[in-house]
Amino acid sequence: MASDSYIVYFGTCTLSGKSKGIYTCLLDASTGKLSAPELAAETANPSFVTIHPDHRYLYAVGESGVFGGRKTGAVSAFAIDQATGKLTLLNRQSAGGLGPCHVNIDRSGKCVLVANYSGGSCASLPVRDDGSLGEAASFIRHAGSSVNPDRQAGPHPHSINPSPDNRFAFVADLGLDKVLVYKLDPARATLTPNDPPFVTVPSGSGPRHLAFHPDGRFAYVINEMLCTVTAFSYDAKLGTLKATQTISTLPRGESVQPGYSTAEVQVHPGGKFLYGSNRGHDTIAVFAIDRESGTLRLIQNEPAQGKIPRNFGIDPTGAWLLVANEKSDNVVVFSIATMTGKLRPTGQIIEVGAPMCVKFMSAKPR
Repeated sequence: MASDSYIVYFGTCTLSGKSKGIYTCLLDASTGKLSAPELAAETANPSFVTIHPDHRYLYAVGESGVFGGRKTGAVSAFAIDQATGKLTLLNRQSAGGLGPCHVNIDRSGKCVLVANYSGGSCASLPVRDDGSLGEAASFIRHAGSSVNPDRQAGPHPHSINPSPDNRFAFVADLGLDKVLVYKLDPARATLTPNDPPFVTVPSGSGPRHLAFHPDGRFAYVINEMLCTVTAFSYDAKLGTLKATQTISTLPRGESVQPGYSTAEVQVHPGGKFLYGSNRGHDTIAVFAIDRESGTLRLIQNEPAQGKIPRNFGIDPTGAWLLVANEKSDNVVVFSIATMTGKLRPTGQIIEVGAPMCVKFMSAKPR
């Protein structure tokens, strides 16, 4: 493996029969070329994955309905083969609720965080010395509803993210139109409500995923139901968010149509641009970020070269964006223009069954 290569992991949905679990390939960061994907681990519905900071372990949610004889999802811990990227199962633990859809790890690598969409809850699990998972140290069930009776009759946590300084965890809850804030204690792997305990987004928005700006002063939440992004200023001392703007992810003058929704949001490593995925519209929205205010300006809607861009990942060099198109079973590579942030298709496309998550890890030379 060359030093400018990255191992890429793809979480998938296995229900269609086109996938068997977590897949991996190599990205050549100098050319944007992907190697043929290989099965890294056979496992049921690993829709989202996260990688330990020391790159020795990977954690995946399993959106299955039963674990340990109970109606609940699971979280799996895997050891990573540094040479091949292949995964070996260490253990599984209960996610504490149905439909775990998002998993993350705190920045010290001591605590795995899980959002349970169907169960309306979040949980934190300690990471043992061998990389395996202990039972949940915190389990919190959300309560309430919002204005859309079909999608928001109850809580639906859709993501959980540690703050840049690792003192807080933020849970975007689609069902409540809130981003809930928890104090994070990695050493004990616990979550406790912050004061104030949440911030709201416009009613009916359906907040889904959250991304912090590299400088830690701003955060962005993509809203699934209204196809918008809400920009926030962030007070790192208090762990509080203050909304400064909500902007559409669709081209100017275009309204949300049936079948439209958003999914992923990420800030470019350089901090100048933000990207969001539009499902149904099947584009990646590109925004310029004002470096003083953190507010956004839409500059491009680039076709995703596939159906339902569920997720995407920006490689650590900031040169390439990989789009996971769930319903067309492909991953598409785009180049990122250094000065403008705009996307351009490279022609690099690989087949992966129902891809739902993209994560990168440095590839060490053999």
